[in-house]
Amino acid sequence: MEKILTLYELNSIVREVIEIELNREYWVEAELSELRESRGHCYMELIQTDANVSSPLVARASAKCWRNTWMLIRPHFERVTHQQMSAGMRVLLKVFPQFHEAYGFSWIVTDINPEFTLGDMAKKRMEIIRQLKEEGVFDLQKELVVPSFAQNIAVISSPTAAGYGDFCNQLAENEYGLVFHTELFEAVMQGEQVEQSVVEALDRINDRINDFDVVVIIRGGGATADLSGFDTLILAENVANFPIPVLTGIGHDRDESILDIISHTRVKTPTAAAAFLINHNLVTLRRIEDAKKRLIKVVSIRMEYEKTRLDGIARNVPLQFSLVKDRHFSKLDRIMQRLSSNIQISLREAAYNIEAVERKMVPLVERRMMQENHRLSLLEQRMKILNPERLLKQGYSLTLCNGKVVRRSEDLLKGDEIETRLGYGSIKSVVI
Repeated sequence: MEKILTLYELNSIVREVIEIELNREYWVEAELSELRESRGHCYMELIQTDANVSSPLVARASAKCWRNTWMLIRPHFERVTHQQMSAGMRVLLKVFPQFHEAYGFSWIVTDINPEFTLGDMAKKRMEIIRQLKEEGVFDLQKELVVPSFAQNIAVISSPTAAGYGDFCNQLAENEYGLVFHTELFEAVMQGEQVEQSVVEALDRINDRINDFDVVVIIRGGGATADLSGFDTLILAENVANFPIPVLTGIGHDRDESILDIISHTRVKTPTAAAAFLINHNLVTLRRIEDAKKRLIKVVSIRMEYEKTRLDGIARNVPLQFSLVKDRHFSKLDRIMQRLSSNIQISLREAAYNIEAVERKMVPLVERRMMQENHRLSLLEQRMKILNPERLLKQGYSLTLCNGKVVRRSEDLLKGDEIETRLGYGSIKSVVI
């Protein structure tokens, strides 16, 4: 009889085979479906998908990175990619197999190539930019114009962010006395909820779009690696199609997200966003002040000129008035004479025309009255012939439903009450 093994003995054999046959490290390309940290260790779920087959998931495996390795790998990865490792990210891992009798099989991660992920991220960014250009929305925000006085500001930020407080303080305490009104629309500004949270904030602003001049999205601090939430197609599409200018101050000097690229204006920090708005309104204020000075100067010169001209006119008014008065009185006398003569002629012509029209009018009216009386007699006879009551008395019937004539059986439904009118009386019935 074949020897029976315990589960531990069978797993021990598997472990020995793996240790002997797979005794080296491998570079493996995979997608992270899950990632979590516990007590300094990192636990990952790796998958491989193929969109060309009916079941896209073609491989799955668990991987672990122990604390002493993870403490070195993670900072280096984030420093190179400016991103935190997260679900959905494609990674290149160096692993070796490990099988434990009690815990089963897993891959042990010893290294991660950040350049691979950086290239994949860049490829995704370029694909999103390409799609935005194909949709024709890439430059929509750049075509908008910030109002001359951008005073009503919708702010999308975390209420606890230091950058939000700096932004509001800088606007309120500007040295030029410019007035701004800000309203906060709370949103998550880091992590996996960034996209949904910011889009929801934009939707709330859009419901009151006439209350605001611009939207400012500010992040204010935080790790550079938290910028991945601003590199999504859905968020970029929402900002690109937004009806008023959107300003961003979410990154650092060397980092530019897709949201920065698609927005109307990108600045480095929340305080830079406040400075942009202050300078924008200051330019408008100075243009108004310059126009005011030019207007005062032009009006003063014009008033001096008109004063001199009026003085000259005033000196000549008495003489000119006397000449003009005599000339106009003479002209009025001539006009009155011609007017009186013309009125008499017109009255005689009008009286003659009225008499002629009156002589022609009487026979025409009598002839028209005879024609209309004859036409009314014909219409009366036709109405008597077409009278529904006459038809009903000849044996026809008329069916009504809800006061309307029924012409087709398809217009009736089961349970409808109908009324059948006869020449003498009516019948009510129900459709079954």
